[in-house]
Amino acid sequence: MPAEPRRNAPVAPAWVPPATLTVSLLGLGAAAYLTFEHFTSSTTLACPETGVVNCAKVTTSSYSTVFGIPVAVLGLLFFVGMVALCLPAMWRRDSQAVRLGRLGAVSVGVVFVLYLLWAELFRINAICLWCTAVHVLTLVLFGMVVIGHALAAPEARHR
Repeated sequence: MPAEPRRNAPVAPAWVPPATLTVSLLGLGAAAYLTFEHFTSSTTLACPETGVVNCAKVTTSSYSTVFGIPVAVLGLLFFVGMVALCLPAMWRRDSQAVRLGRLGAVSVGVVFVLYLLWAELFRINAICLWCTAVHVLTLVLFGMVVIGHALAAPEARHR
């Protein structure tokens, strides 16, 4: 029998923990693939190399690293953290640090996605379908985390 949450613990709607975990795992998979492609210099991105949709152009541009760290690795680290923060047990924890950590991490992820979208659209002049998948998953995850926190039990918001 699962343990009951402590009195006054924030309780997100039942669908939020498994949904955020699923999206985080999908993001982890896409980021792991992009990281593999980065380090193997592979061309199996399944993306055309001409025109506006050009994964190779995006993933090898000067914007594909930040302070010498591949953006793919940053995405991988982000989703590893989000998988941990979105485990159902972490949603049940009565910890403001976990709640703020999850919300803060996904907010930073969205800001970084906006930067990368700007770079793709206005500097690189190409988009990567795999990167777009990661961007969409990050935005969806942000929406679900915000909804999960907003719809948590009212007593959690008044502590």
